[in-house]
Amino acid sequence: MPRFSYTGYNAQGQQQGHLDAASAGEAADALQAMGISPLRIEPEGSAAAGDAGPAWMERLQQWLRRGIQPVDMLLFARQLHTLLKAGVPILRALAGLTESATSQRLRETLQAVRASLESGVELSRGFAQHPKVFDAFFVSMVRVGEMTGRLDEIFLRLYHHMSFEQFMRQQVKSALRYPMFVIIAMVVAIGVINVMVIPAFAGVFKTLGAELPLATRILLATSNFTITYGWALVAAAVAAFLVFRQWVATEPGRLAFDRFKLRIPIAGPIVLKAQLARLARSLALALRSGVSIEQALVVVAQTCDNQHIARKVEGMRSAIERGESLLRAAIQAQVFTPVVLQMIAVGEETGAVDELMQEVADLYSNDVEYELKTLGQQIEPILIVFLGILVLILALGVFLPIWDLGRASLRGK
Repeated sequence: MPRFSYTGYNAQGQQQGHLDAASAGEAADALQAMGISPLRIEPEGSAAAGDAGPAWMERLQQWLRRGIQPVDMLLFARQLHTLLKAGVPILRALAGLTESATSQRLRETLQAVRASLESGVELSRGFAQHPKVFDAFFVSMVRVGEMTGRLDEIFLRLYHHMSFEQFMRQQVKSALRYPMFVIIAMVVAIGVINVMVIPAFAGVFKTLGAELPLATRILLATSNFTITYGWALVAAAVAAFLVFRQWVATEPGRLAFDRFKLRIPIAGPIVLKAQLARLARSLALALRSGVSIEQALVVVAQTCDNQHIARKVEGMRSAIERGESLLRAAIQAQVFTPVVLQMIAVGEETGAVDELMQEVADLYSNDVEYELKTLGQQIEPILIVFLGILVLILALGVFLPIWDLGRASLRGK
């Protein structure tokens, strides 16, 4: 089991030591159970390895640590919750976290936030000045914590929210790794066949002196076009990609592309369920923090990666402000599944919308996790069909003329 060194505070003051844990998160939980508020948790031996290595290696490690990783934000939220719960003032807590931050960029950001606090700026506004580090949802929830006086609870809930987001990203990457590898291999194989294999057979086919089969003519034409205009194809592909990125960066383009993603076969339902899980979890988190339903929907709209769904959530807020019920506004949005609508109806009747939204989030999270794990199995038959068609065209185009030549030679004998 990995061994971690830590620095923290308890009633007796600063504490340092070592403990065994499966991960840094479990180490933080263990320290909290011992009554110690952790400020720094590092795998044992990492610092010594850095000191023992050459100077250029140390500089390289420092450069690699400049970026803010998701685990840095997770540890920041968990540590800040622990410190605030222990009664440590926010300025002192930020000072301790600044010293223990392993990311140079996070350290500089926390220093700027602390300077803003010292000048009289609210914590949420201090975070809002760094949108590339703290997103709109993070800032909105901190603002809610300031309004309700429960900042420590907010940071714990943000920790769990970011843990869920990181888990979903890892699941998506894992599910797409195999299909992307197969698709890249197919593209490379087609390029090699067109540029190297088919031209080698072209000279043989010309000696036949007979009309070539359709499949062979298609292969020869494709190969000639690739060799002659290959540079134009690459340039067109790069230009199309750049134009697409510019178009998606615009508001109408982003809205149209996000709407299209929900209609993609196989992937579309998974994207929708993932967005609904995120929406339900954010809504439950906001309502549990004592926010009104109108303000909660504003916060939820900011968490949506999909602009089409975000627009629908904003429309729900407008409908509720006009006096509509949450259920009726959700029905009018036309993006929620019957399960979500039923949970909203029961939640409004019982006054437990936050609890039922959390159940919806857990339900769809498990559903998305299962579908992502089986995504490769769903895509595999499609890839096999494409591979089969490619192999069939190649086999017919290459071997049919040779077969005709063999039959002609046998007749000649």
